[in-house]
Parts: sequence; C-alpha cells; structure tokens
Amino acid sequence: MPLGLRGKKKAAKSKETARLVEGERSGVREGVPGPPAPARKLVFYAQLAHGSATGRVEEFSSIQELYAKIAGVFEIAPSEILFCTLNTPKIDMGKLLGGQLGLEDFIFAHVKGIKKEVNVYKSEDSLGLTITDNGVGYAFIKRIKDGSTIDSVKTICVGDHIESINGENIVGWRHYEVAKKLKELKKEELFTLQLIEPKKAFEIGPRSKAGKTSVEKIGTSRGTLRLRSKGPATVEELPSEAKAKAIEKVDDLLELYMGIRDIDLATTMFEAGKDKSNPDEFAVALDETLGDFAFPDEFVFDVWGAIGDVKQGR
Repeated sequence: MPLGLRGKKKAAKSKETARLVEGERSGVREGVPGPPAPARKLVFYAQLAHGSATGRVEEFSSIQELYAKIAGVFEIAPSEILFCTLNTPKIDMGKLLGGQLGLEDFIFAHVKGIKKEVNVYKSEDSLGLTITDNGVGYAFIKRIKDGSTIDSVKTICVGDHIESINGENIVGWRHYEVAKKLKELKKEELFTLQLIEPKKAFEIGPRSKAGKTSVEKIGTSRGTLRLRSKGPATVEELPSEAKAKAIEKVDDLLELYMGIRDIDLATTMFEAGKDKSNPDEFAVALDETLGDFAFPDEFVFDVWGAIGDVKQGR
C-alpha cells in the first residue's frame, strides 16, 4: 500500500477516535440520541377568593387533584371548595375554571360560606336559571335570567351551591341532573332549596401585591393545561380562532335546543367530534361520552356541521 494513502487513513482514524473520545466526554455519542430533556414542571399560584396569602400548587392532572392540592396549601378540607375562578377573586362565571387551565392563569378558590334555606313558588315552567357544576360533585347557579321566577327571589344568587331540593340531597349530581330535577317540579307549587353561598370578604379593596413577587411566568408562549377525569393532564396550544368560534357556536346550539349554556360541555362535544369522519361516528361518540343527555338528532347534525366547518377551514 502506498505510504501516502496509509498516512491519510491513519490521520482519518485519529480524527474519528478524537471525535469519539470527545463525544464520550460530553456524554453523547455520534448518531446516538442524548437523554430526553427533563419534563417542564408546571407550577400555578392560588389564593382563597375571600382573602388569603398566595399558595403554590403543582403536580395535579384533574380537577379533583387540583382541589386537594389547594386544600392542602390552605389547610382546609377539599370539600370546602365550591369552585374556582381564574385571574379574578370575583364570582365571575365567565372566568370559571372548567376542564382547561391557562399556563399563566392565577387561581382563586371560592369556599363555603353561609347556608340558607329558600322557599320558591314555581309560577312558570321555566325558573330562569342555568346550572353548572365543579366537576367533583357540587352543582351551583351559573346564571339567572332577568325577570325570571328565580330573579324575583333576591336571596338566591349566582354562585350559590344547591345542596338539596325539597329535602333531597343532590351533592354528587351533575349539573344536567339538577336542571332536570328542577324542570320536573310541578308548576304553581312551592319547593324548597338548601343553598350554600361562597364565602365573601367583609371588604374587598385593591389586593396587596405582597406574596406575588414569586409568581413565575412559565415559558414565553401561552398554552393550556387540559385536565381530564381519566389519564394525565396534557399541555395544549390555545385553540385557534376557528376552533374557538366553533365551540361558541356549539354553546349557542346548546341554548337553542337544550335551554342551557355551558362552554365546558360545548368544548367536550367539539373534542368528541374533531377526529370523526361522519355524523354517525360523532353520534356514537356523544352517546359514549354524554349519553345521559339524549340529544335530539337535529341538534347532533347541527353540531356536526359546526365541527365540519373547522375541519374544512371555513
């Protein structure tokens, strides 16, 4: 073999050896992927809505686990938490925590306050209230229609947890079960509600910034932590404008057909249909996920149309 060629091969081998040694020193070999980057640790901050110091909550994947974490921070029982709002201590149903939590959201937990018993005369078929629930067994009033039967009873307020109806305890019921029970009450008869209102501060002024200096923004991009009843929570990008419009349209259809508005329910329906190829598959998915509702066929087709518009980029 010519000496010049052998010299070139030795030089190449030396360079390759040097690269291998360098790779071994850094812990990464050429062509071999390095260890996975550590998962980003999600940290959120919370206060009790009626006033408290700021607490740190992490390592949860469902509403139930989140409530347990908040309860542990503030040394209360998880059953004391009625619901949570995001970025405001006010009882603002537009800021209600549902199945999604923005990565930069600040959590305010509303806990049990005064109990009250109210007698209501059902003068109309519709009571004029919208019911929702916190996902862990507490149904409460989300909206009261102006001029309705419930609106005339000033002791009943948005945010009140409905504990019992005519002496029947309904803790653990979903919001649609409570709404069905109220709808079935006979017209022109009295019924009794046991309610618990959220605890309120005596004076709510500008909140001190003390204790908030440790609040960190998790990343520079915004996203959503989606909480699930089964399986781990997942981080998702914020919904596209088209998706958000579709969910809003589904919410409108819920009000038109079912007499309720529930953005969380609308989101669940959208998620159930986004990967389906036809309305029959969508109907089956709805039965599996939300079978208790018994949605009419016309409603299912209209919802499928709203989802189809997004899938086709309209």
